[in-house]
Formats: sequence, C-alpha cells, structure tokens
Amino acid sequence: MMLSAGTDSRQTVLIVDDTPENLTLLYGLLKDRYRVLVANSGERALQLVTAETPPDLVLLDVLMPGIGGIEVCRQMQNDKRTAAIPVIFLTAMGQREAEQAGFDAGAVDYIIKPFSPPVVLARVRTHLKLKAATDFLQDQAAFLQREVEKRTQEVQVIQDVTIMAMASLAETRDHETGNHIRRTQNYVRILAMQLKSHPRFQHVLDDETIQLLYKSAPLHDIGKVGIPDYILLKPGALTLEEFEIMKTHTILGRDAIAAAEKLLNAPSSFLRLAREIANYHQEKWDGSGYPEGLAGDAIPVSARLMAIADVYDALISRRVYKPPFPHATAVEMIIAGRGQHFDPDMVDAFALIAGDFHQIALQFSDKATDDNAVQG
Repeated sequence: MMLSAGTDSRQTVLIVDDTPENLTLLYGLLKDRYRVLVANSGERALQLVTAETPPDLVLLDVLMPGIGGIEVCRQMQNDKRTAAIPVIFLTAMGQREAEQAGFDAGAVDYIIKPFSPPVVLARVRTHLKLKAATDFLQDQAAFLQREVEKRTQEVQVIQDVTIMAMASLAETRDHETGNHIRRTQNYVRILAMQLKSHPRFQHVLDDETIQLLYKSAPLHDIGKVGIPDYILLKPGALTLEEFEIMKTHTILGRDAIAAAEKLLNAPSSFLRLAREIANYHQEKWDGSGYPEGLAGDAIPVSARLMAIADVYDALISRRVYKPPFPHATAVEMIIAGRGQHFDPDMVDAFALIAGDFHQIALQFSDKATDDNAVQG
C-alpha cells in the first residue's frame, strides 16, 4: 500500500508510460525505496508534476499516444514550477534520434528498454542525489541572499541616519534656511532623473547614484558649522573680509566629511558624493567660483547639480540681504547663467522641468520663503 504524501518523507518518483507492464515493473522496483506515482499518459503526467507536491524525479516514456514524452519534457522546462525537476527518458533499443531529441528538450539521462533493474536503480539514485544537492545549494543561496539583503538594509539605515544627523547639525546653525535642505535634495533628484539618459551623464547617473545624491545633498552646507556666529547670523550684507571667511565653509565641509570617511576606513565610501557636493557646489562653469576655481567638466557632476538647486532656492527665498524673487524670475536668472555659472546641458534640463522645481518649493515652503514669491 502506498503512503500518502503527508506521511511519507521519502523522495518521490513519477513513472510515466502507456504500457501497464512497464508501470508495474518499475513500480515494483522502486516502491520500497521511494514514494512512487504513476501516470499512463502525458496529460496525466503534466497534472501530477504541477500538483501541490511535485515529484523529485520523472521517468518518462518517449513514445506515447496524445502528448508524447518529448512534449511533456518541453512543457516542464518552460514552466518555472517544474523546470528544475530532472527527467530520465525511457527509450526502446534503436531510438537514437529520440534520445537526442530528449536531451534537446531538457532530459538529464535515459534508460533503454527492456529495463535492467541495477541500471534503473543506479540512474534514479544518482539523479535524486544530484537533485537533493542542487536543492540544498539553492536553499543556501536563497538564505545567503536574504541575509545580504538584510545586512544591506541595515547599512543603508545607518547611512541615512548618519547623513541626516550631520545635516540637522548644520541646519541648527543657520535658522534662516528652514526647509532649504529638503527642497534642494528634491531639486537635485529630479534634475538628475531628467539627465540620466543624456549622453554626457548616462554613465554617471544610474538609479543607485541618484538615490545617493538625494541622500547626500543635505550635507552641502555642513561646513557652516565652522563659520563664526557673527558672520553666519549677521543681519545684513557681509563685508569682503567676512565673505572670504564664509567661503571657507566649502573646505570645512569637505574636511569634516573626509574625517568621517577616515574613521570608516573607507576613502571612497557612501560619503564620497557628499564630500564632492560640500567642496565644489560653489564652483562655476566658467571657472570663476570657489574654492578651487574649477571650470567645465572638471567640476564633479554632483556639485554641478547642487549649484543649480542651491542658487534657484536662494533666489526664491527671502534673505537679510535680498527680497525673494518670483519663480519665473528665478528661472530666467538660472537660464541667463547658462554656460557661465552653470553647465549648459544641465540648464537646458532645468528649463524643461522648472515647473517641478516650483511644486517642490510649494510643498516644502517655510517662513524663510516668501509665499507670494513662490506662488509667482
């Protein structure tokens, strides 16, 4: 008597043959070692292999009425539920073409009729061991993949917390900027997305990099924590000497992030883009910016993106030294800086999505941003 699938822990072999004598012979040979299922047609075989508990191995007759063995094997290979089940073909002596067709269809082996019991047992045992080993390795690989994903997620959380903690520190020193860091990180992301298929940037701006840019952008002014209060919080225009001190916030930011990277023992860590942005977002396309006077493509892409985001937000925001400009005026001023202050291709991309910048400004508006200016 055959045990049910729920009480029999042995490996399962499905025998498919339209000849009752062959089914009886193979069943009697295998039943004491394995759980055995039988099918006398290709149609029934396909039902059994797609059942809730599929077999571990199929012994499959090549020539059968209706759906033949070759077609059964092809359909199993094309179904992700059954593609991993090994198939051993049962062929009559002299069916060499059928054997080749079976291998082409995905079979792993064949057994020639009339059956030799030792050969049948050896072939079945060998391929079930291979199947068990393969399943074990796949389970281990799946487990390791889940562990890697779990650890990766944990690392990403640590990265996010680290970046936002540093950004929040900078924000506490400069109350005037309010939601500035939130607006600029969103500006940077949508501008990068607009440029990701551009020939000049597609090798740099993949989805992973764009996400890291979004996370890193809030650190662009981290160096302001090192600027004296009498300059950073001055309620008026800066003198030339004070402005020279203010300009050092780029270098201070770079050095602070580099120091954090040194602690991580990772000179090219997830903070790399943050370091670039902090150091170079005040550079200009024509070389008239600071701190190093870089020009053109020598300025990192990350910093060029931030330059447009930072200037646009400064233009639409109220400052002690200037009133806010309406959105339309800010857009005109960015476009006017094409090829001088900003990368020309980035300005062209900005012009196409200026409305999206406007929506971000509305979404993250604050007291430092004049409502009438943002609405304009």
